Parts: sequence; C-alpha cells; structure tokens
Amino acid sequence: MKLFRWHPEAKVVGDDRSLRHALAVPGRAFRIGGVGPQPVGHGVFETLTSGSSGAPRRILRSMESWIASFAVNAGLFGIGPGVRVAVLGDLVHSLALYGALEALHLGATVQLLGGMRPDRQVLALAGAAVTYATPAQLRLLVEAGWQAQGLILVGGSKLDAKLRTALAGADIREFYGAAEASFITLAGPDAPEDSVGSVYPGVEVDVRAGQIWVRSPYLFQGYAGVDAGGAVWDAGWLSVGEMGRLEAGYLYLSGRAGRMVTVADQNVFPEEIESFIAGLPGVARVAVLPRRDALRGAVMVAVLLGDAAAEVAILTACRVRLGSLVAPKAAIWVREWPLLASGKTDLVRLAREVAV
Repeated sequence: MKLFRWHPEAKVVGDDRSLRHALAVPGRAFRIGGVGPQPVGHGVFETLTSGSSGAPRRILRSMESWIASFAVNAGLFGIGPGVRVAVLGDLVHSLALYGALEALHLGATVQLLGGMRPDRQVLALAGAAVTYATPAQLRLLVEAGWQAQGLILVGGSKLDAKLRTALAGADIREFYGAAEASFITLAGPDAPEDSVGSVYPGVEVDVRAGQIWVRSPYLFQGYAGVDAGGAVWDAGWLSVGEMGRLEAGYLYLSGRAGRMVTVADQNVFPEEIESFIAGLPGVARVAVLPRRDALRGAVMVAVLLGDAAAEVAILTACRVRLGSLVAPKAAIWVREWPLLASGKTDLVRLAREVAV
C-alpha cells in the first residue's frame, strides 16, 4: 500500500502545522477541516467538497488514489525537488490540499498562500514555477495587478474568455474533475476553447444519455458524513451528475444535473449562461439563478457584480447569443460577492441574499 510521505527534500513556506500533524504517523487517517469525527483506518483520509450548493460533504478516499496522479503530474509538469509550487486556497479545500500533498510527496517546495490578501499573494508568487488555483482565486490576483507567469493548474470551474486573456503569458493547463473523482480531463493550449480537454492519463470517460461517467484509479471510496451525497456508482463507473458530450476526443460540459432548470419544457444549464456572461464587458462576477414563473415554470435571473451601466448591453447580448427563452430576464446587481473557502461562489447564500 502506498502512503503519503514527507519527502526529505520537501520544504514548506507558510503555516505547515496542519500538514505536519496529518502526516505525523505514516498511513494514519486524517482530515483537515470539516465537522464530525475524524476518520479511522490505515492508508485512507478525508477531504471536503466545495459546498457551492450546500454544506461541504466529507469525501473518503485512499491515499493511493491521489498518489497515482502525483506520479502522472511529476511526469507531465516536472514537479519535484527544487520546484516551487504555490497553493492559493485553504487546505480545507480539496484542490489546495491536493496541491500541497503532491508537492510534499514529490519533494518540491510548497508555498501555502491560503488566507492571504490577494495583493500579498501577488508578491509571494514571484518565482513560483507551478500554481494551483481556481478561476475565482485567479480573478482576485488579476484584479490586484498580478502578471501571470509560470505553469498554472486551474481547477474548480472553467475559465471564461476574459480571464483567460488576462492570464496571457502563463502556461495554462485547465483540468476538469470533482472531489469524488479527482482528475477527469486536462486541457492544454491546443484544446478547443469551449472544451475541458481530453481525458487525463489513466481515465476512461463514457457519456450515457448526456450524463458523464468515469472509471479510473483516482476515484473516491464513498461519502463519510451523514450526507449521502450525489455521486452514483454503476459497476465500477462513477457519475457526479455532470452533463456533457464527447466530441473528437474532447469533453464539453453542459452543467450539473442538480442545477439544471426546466424553462418552458427546455432544459437549461445555468453554468453555460454564466460562462458566456463572465466574458462580457462590465462583469466582474456572475451567477445565474432560477426564478419561478407562472407561464414558463421558471425564468433565469443574472446576479452580477460589476458595472451596472452595462446591464442593457449584457441582457441584449444574452438574447442574441442564447435566445429569448434561455437568456436571463433580469439582472440583480450586488456590492459584495459571497465566496466559499474553495473560492467558488456560495450559491446558497447568494440566492438567499437576493431573494430569488
């Protein structure tokens, strides 16, 4: 059984107490953050989902399931001794924990930047060869004046066109995955812009009636808390409820089945609308939420942070691109944007605050 290790050449810049405690006894089960009893057993650990649509769920997985991709990434990206890896998020978020443990296991130097103000993160990132981040975290860095550099491994959600342009100069590798499934696809510079790339090494993807199923060595064992979770198994294949399509070897996402909304008998995925709006002028943040409608069952509403003077242009662009049925019927502007520890939008809190 392969276990997490603290490589003799690994170094940590930042508060490493939680990592040292987690790895103090080789193979001992652990979890950083979250509520409920700590896991027990040998060679297993827990991480957490982002909690964007509710409370974070506890994910139980084997250490081997992450170590398998450590070896892949060492080959793909050269992560190892002498390489500086920056982790922007808090270690309670699975992406940040993954990046930190991978760097330690492979002997790299890891910079723990979670909890720092974006302007201070900008200063700390000078010289980092690899950065693990979500689009939301990268957006804050760009707004703080960061000139992107090095290799950026982006997870959590898809980059919009405007943010991708702002990151020009860096080597962007966008991956699609989930806390339950880990890596599923990886997009390099040659991938079609609207795709999330081709399958990650060792992964099989099957799309059945629009639903994405995955089989790989990187899958989780199950949910550990009282929440039964949304992932389902079928003879070794796993689905987290994501919808999409495979085309010429590339995967294209529509959105989560759990967020899908029926508008006048048409299935609408808010994520597709959000991706388009995020690239429009005047938009700093966007979330698309459903509002009940007596005629259509529901209509979409865009919640926005940015320049309210651009509202007419935004709604017009949506109607032209998406059609009048799918396009948001109204815009709600807010002054503050609720974020989770993962850097994702807190959709539950946002919906409550705008009373949609």
